[in-house]
Amino acid sequence: MRILGIDTSLRSTGYGVVDTAGSKFIAVDYGNIPNAASVPHSECLRKIHAKITSLIDEYKPDFVSVEKVIYGKNANTMMILGEARGAVIVAAAAYGLPIYEYEPRRAKMSVCGNGLASKEQIQRMVKTLFNLPELPQNDAADALALAFCHANTKTFLSGEENRI
Repeated sequence: MRILGIDTSLRSTGYGVVDTAGSKFIAVDYGNIPNAASVPHSECLRKIHAKITSLIDEYKPDFVSVEKVIYGKNANTMMILGEARGAVIVAAAAYGLPIYEYEPRRAKMSVCGNGLASKEQIQRMVKTLFNLPELPQNDAADALALAFCHANTKTFLSGEENRI
């Protein structure tokens, strides 16, 4: 099973492509899609959509796992996050891929055993779980955690309650 995990944000969307075979997990590719603050909003969304499309073309995932939007205090930030997430969902939906969403706490629990784990804890655990040569950038680590979370959900539960 191949999973594309995506941690969306306008300025640094993380991605991770994970292969699973039984209890073995391999990070095939991971990184982030950076967008400088000077780049117009619409260009950021176009760039995110184009990169996700490119990743799907190259790696042909079976599933896409994205971070679920949770409550935020700043409505403008939440709107922008929703737009970035929309660019990702549209890219995956255009390929007919099943898309699943997981709350950040659930992804953290999956890799660290603690739903309140810090970014640094996630990075260290993802490095260990996937036997990576170095700590991944934090958005890429979150994306790998989302893919890992989905792999475990699909293995032990139906996971259908998380499908969008």
